[in-house]
Amino acid sequence: MRVLLFTGKGGVGKSTVAAGTAALAAAAGHRTLVLSTDAAHSLADAFDAPVGAEPTQVAERLFVQQVDAQLRFEQSWSEIQGYLLSVLDVAGVDPVAAEELTVIPGAEEVLALLELRLHALSGDWDVIVVDCAPTAETLRLLALPEALGWYMDRVFSAERRMVKALKPLLTRAAGVPMPEDSVFDAIERLHGELEEVRALLSGPDSSVRIVLTPETVVLAEARRSLTMLSLFGYRVDGAVVNRIFPCDGADEWRSRWVDAQAKVLEEVEASFDGVTTWRSGYLSEEPVGVEALRSLAEAVYRDADPLAVPAGPGPFRVTRTSRGAVLHLALPHVMRTDVDLARKGDELVVTVASYRRVLTLPSGLARLPVAGARVEDGELQVRFEEGAS
Repeated sequence: MRVLLFTGKGGVGKSTVAAGTAALAAAAGHRTLVLSTDAAHSLADAFDAPVGAEPTQVAERLFVQQVDAQLRFEQSWSEIQGYLLSVLDVAGVDPVAAEELTVIPGAEEVLALLELRLHALSGDWDVIVVDCAPTAETLRLLALPEALGWYMDRVFSAERRMVKALKPLLTRAAGVPMPEDSVFDAIERLHGELEEVRALLSGPDSSVRIVLTPETVVLAEARRSLTMLSLFGYRVDGAVVNRIFPCDGADEWRSRWVDAQAKVLEEVEASFDGVTTWRSGYLSEEPVGVEALRSLAEAVYRDADPLAVPAGPGPFRVTRTSRGAVLHLALPHVMRTDVDLARKGDELVVTVASYRRVLTLPSGLARLPVAGARVEDGELQVRFEEGAS
C-alpha cells in the first residue's frame, strides 16, 4: 500500500494538489482514499461534493474522508478525559470550562493519524493520500509519536508503579484523585497506536511531498520543512511548485512576476537537489471537481508515475566500518554549526534550530563511544569506534 502525505505553507494549494494526485491514482485503477488531517477541511470544497466522517465515494475507486474529531476523541481519549475532569472538579473548575481544558491541542490532527492507522490495517486501499495541516502543525504532529515514546520508555512505567503503590497516600496529600489502571491502559494504548503510525509513515512505502509557490518566503519555509522532516526520519520524495505564471504574452505587471518567479525557481532546483520537483502553472480558473483535479495532476506529473516508490536509502541509516560504525542522518541545508549533539547513555540527542530528536541507538552502537561527527553534503555523520574517548 502506498501512502503519500502532502504538506506546505498555508495557501499554496496543498489540498488541491493532494486531491488531484488522489484523483489521478483512482483513474489509474487504484483503490484510493484521500484523508484530511487539516482542521480547515478543504477537500469537500475541492471535490465540490459532500464529504462525511466515513469514506465517501466521489468517483469510481475514489473515496474522501474528513475525520469526525469528536467521535474519535470519545473513542481514544474518553478514559483519560474522565480522569482529568475529576481532578478539575475537585479543584472547583466550572464543568464547561473543564471540558474545554481537557481537549488536547491538535487533537483533531492526532486522531486523524489514528484513523490513517485503521485504514492501513483494513487492507481496503491501494493508495492513501493524506492532506496534512500546514507545515508547522505537521512537523509537530509527526514528531509526537517519537516524543511520546521517549516518555513512555523512560518515565511512564515508573510513574505507574509509584501511583499504584502510594495511591492512598498521594490522594490524601494531593487532595485530588489518583488515576486508575484504566487511565494508564488508555495512555499505553494511545502510545502503541501512534507508534504504529510512525512506523507506517517512516516506512519504505510512505513519503512526504512539499507543495510550495515560487516565492522567497514560501521557499524558505519549504527548505526548513525538508530539513526537519528528514531529522525525524520521514522521507521527502518530491516538491510541487504551484501557481507558476505563464511567460507568453505577459503585460508589464505580470512580466515582473514572471521574472521574480524565475529567480525563485532556480533556487528551488538547487534547494531540492536530489529530490524530484514538479511544476504546476497558474490556471485561469480554480480546479474544482474530480475531472478538473485529475487534469491538474496530469499536467503536474506529465509522464511520471505519481505513485513511484522512491529508490535509495531513507533519511536514517547505519554503515559498518573496520573500527566500528557510522550513523547517517539526512539533514539538507544544515551546516555543522546548526547542529547540537549530545550523548546520554544509549541515546543520541540531535538538535537543529528549535527541533530536537532523541535517537535511541541500536544495540551495536550503544556500546560504542562517539569518535567524531561532521556534516557533509547535507548529511550528519556520527562515527562510533572502539576505544574512542
